[in-house]
Amino acid sequence: MSTQVPRLFAGLVDDAAVFPPGSATLPAAVTAHRKHRAARYADLVGPLLVPVAALAELPPLLGADERIDVGVIGDVPAIARLHATRGGLDPRIRIRQVEAAVAKRGEDPHPGLAELLGLPWQADGVDVYAEIPLTWGLLGALDTVAAARARVGRVAAKFRTGGLAAELFPTPVELAAVICACRDRDLPFKLTAGLHHAVRDTDPETGFAHHGFLNVLVAAAAAADGAEVAEIAEQLAVTDALQLVEAARARRLERRPLWIGFGSCSIAEPLTDLIRLGLIDGGYEE
Repeated sequence: MSTQVPRLFAGLVDDAAVFPPGSATLPAAVTAHRKHRAARYADLVGPLLVPVAALAELPPLLGADERIDVGVIGDVPAIARLHATRGGLDPRIRIRQVEAAVAKRGEDPHPGLAELLGLPWQADGVDVYAEIPLTWGLLGALDTVAAARARVGRVAAKFRTGGLAAELFPTPVELAAVICACRDRDLPFKLTAGLHHAVRDTDPETGFAHHGFLNVLVAAAAAADGAEVAEIAEQLAVTDALQLVEAARARRLERRPLWIGFGSCSIAEPLTDLIRLGLIDGGYEE
């Protein structure tokens, strides 16, 4: 653990540089990720997230003795095909996690969930994140994921907290209810989309209210301590940075409870916020 990154923030941000809205080219993303992994803040950064189709483009970008940890994103059929062919993967590429949306909004999540959880990735030491829509069927799907985790481990839920439409941004109460549902099932979760800054804010161009990742961290910690929906929603709605910083600083030497972290197309944005708020030592250079 680097002295710049307290344990509370270790592995908080997966590197999703190739995904929108950043949409970096894979060569640029690999070059930047290499710098992140060598930087003083390296412990903040998780694996490089890549689409299934991009795996074949990675080997020419790596040095002969280089190793790279990746998280692979795809639909359930693509993740299934990858599992069947994983033996032919370049040994320099280490799959740490696979992530798949099990249904579209309004669809029954159980068929896709059953297919994804039926793939024995855990035997290869790979974490599986089932992305579940925050709509009909959510609680039953969480029961299924929690049961799979109890049997085989290395399974967790994933949710979207943003997108191109207002309905893709859950309210503080909605997200608080999801956090409590995961807590009650002893089920860790990951988030993606919309978490651009540490503190809850409103995008001046779209008018969408974005959740702050520091809000989520503090709220998840409160949930792990037994807080209920109303109190957690209050934490998610906080816009006073000082209040969140004080709560996070009190836990800085602890392991982050319940919330695994999030993918960001920009490592610079969350890192800069954490430095500005005094939660990570400075020294970041573009």
